[in-house]
Amino acid sequence: MKKITTKQLTTTALLLAICILSQYFKNLSVYITGPIVNSVLIIAALGAGLWSGILIAVISPITAFFFTGSPIMAGIPLMFPTIMIGNLILVLCAYYFGATKRSSLHLPVGLVIGSVLKAAFMGIVVIYVLFPLFGENIAPNLPKPEMLPKILAAAKITFSLTQLITALLGSLLAFLIWIPLKKAIKNESSL
Repeated sequence: MKKITTKQLTTTALLLAICILSQYFKNLSVYITGPIVNSVLIIAALGAGLWSGILIAVISPITAFFFTGSPIMAGIPLMFPTIMIGNLILVLCAYYFGATKRSSLHLPVGLVIGSVLKAAFMGIVVIYVLFPLFGENIAPNLPKPEMLPKILAAAKITFSLTQLITALLGSLLAFLIWIPLKKAIKNESSL
C-alpha cells in the first residue's frame, strides 16, 4: 500500500469540510446539497486517491444525519450502510474510470455509469428491502405517525430518482472542476 502523504490528508480534510458545510444547507434543497456531496466524492477519489473517496463516502451519511435528524434514518439504521455503499459505488467508478485513460470520454462515461449504479442500488435496496421490512419503524419518529404512507412514497423517489439526478449533476460538476484541477495538479507535480 502506498504511503498517504500530508497533501492527500489535507486535501481529504478540506473536501470533507466542504461536504459537511454543504450538508448544513440540506434543508434548502437536496438538488443543491446532493450534487455538491457527489462532486466532492468524485474529486476526492480522482484528486487525493481511492482511500480519500472511500473515507468521505463512509463519513458523509453520518454527518448528514447529524444535520437533518432524518426520521427515516433514525427508524431504519440500515439506511446508513445503504447510503455508504451507494457512495462507494460512485467513488469506485470515478476512481476506476479516472485511472484508466483509454479515451477522453472514458471518465464522463464512467461517471454516468457510477451515477446510474448508485441510484439503482439505493433504489432497489430501499424500496424493495428496507421499506417493506422496516418501514413501520419510522412512524414513532414522526410528529404525525399517520403521515407514514406519504413519507414513504416521497422517500422512494428521494432514494431512487433524486439520487440519480443529484449523482449526475454532481458528476457534471466534478468533471467540470476536474478538467482544470487535473492540469494544475500535473503542473504542480512537474515543478
